[in-house]
Amino acid sequence: MSLSRRNFIKLMSSGAAALGVSGIIGPAWLNTVSKALAANKAGNIPVIWLQGQSCAGCSVSTINTRFPDIAEVLISIISLEFHPNIMASSGYLALSILENATKKAGEFVLVVEGSISTADKGLYSTMGGDDNNPTTTLDWVKKLGPSAKAILNVGTCSSFGGIPAADGQETGAKSVPEILPGATMINIPGCPSHPDWVIGTIAHVLLYGLPELDRDRRPKMFFANLVHELCERRHYYEEGIMAEDYSDEGCLHELGCKGPIAHCDASIRGWNNRVNWCVRSGGPCIGCTEPSFPDHKGDGLYAALPESALQGIAWVKNKKTAAA
Repeated sequence: MSLSRRNFIKLMSSGAAALGVSGIIGPAWLNTVSKALAANKAGNIPVIWLQGQSCAGCSVSTINTRFPDIAEVLISIISLEFHPNIMASSGYLALSILENATKKAGEFVLVVEGSISTADKGLYSTMGGDDNNPTTTLDWVKKLGPSAKAILNVGTCSSFGGIPAADGQETGAKSVPEILPGATMINIPGCPSHPDWVIGTIAHVLLYGLPELDRDRRPKMFFANLVHELCERRHYYEEGIMAEDYSDEGCLHELGCKGPIAHCDASIRGWNNRVNWCVRSGGPCIGCTEPSFPDHKGDGLYAALPESALQGIAWVKNKKTAAA
């Protein structure tokens, strides 16, 4: 089956209907991509998944993907050889997989979840070694990164530092781009990242190489638009109708919504099999796909964005509240 890159991008984005498939979420997503991978003999590349300073939320998000089912992903798209949460092996047997991977330059994709501790030589995040000489996540990233076909930083922690790197942290948490600035890598931020973003990016790497990236190394097929542009409450903003509480109708701008600065397609992709997303459930966008998350230059999560931060979006004053 031939699947052009243009049609692949449509399949991954809101243009899926143009291909006659059942939207972004559904069996057609996997069937189309799996057939293309099989035809191009591009599937089942080994994937090494490391975890640094993280809550494992991005792993949980990816593993719980409904369409495609994670079992189909593991069989048809990748060969997940190392993952701390779901692999059967442990101890030295598991760590031998990592050691062997360092000898296979260009033959595997490295996925990193979580920020990398650098304080005290990285001792706040270790995996392997012994009490006198522990092996740190920092060590593994430096060993495996240069040998990988590509590095996928899954989640905002590995992409930009995220919560572990917030103001006041003491572990020296850094993003992977800060550790390996010259390496070939893709950032797939989000707290957590969406499973479509992860699996779709891996499939693109296998079929066509690196996807087109924005200035923050995010795939444009998922992160080209601002949340505000596609938000279902945008009309309230333009009418100056602002919510005073999270349960109110109206724009959530004055409750701290970061939609005008956040790049992703969550508003049209949805979560949990397209059931919901942040704003629809009554919570403001917290800008979790941005390098500034969670501090947002001192504004924090729930302070209203200043006019200077609106990136060309017309400033609308609060004309009235939805509760009035």
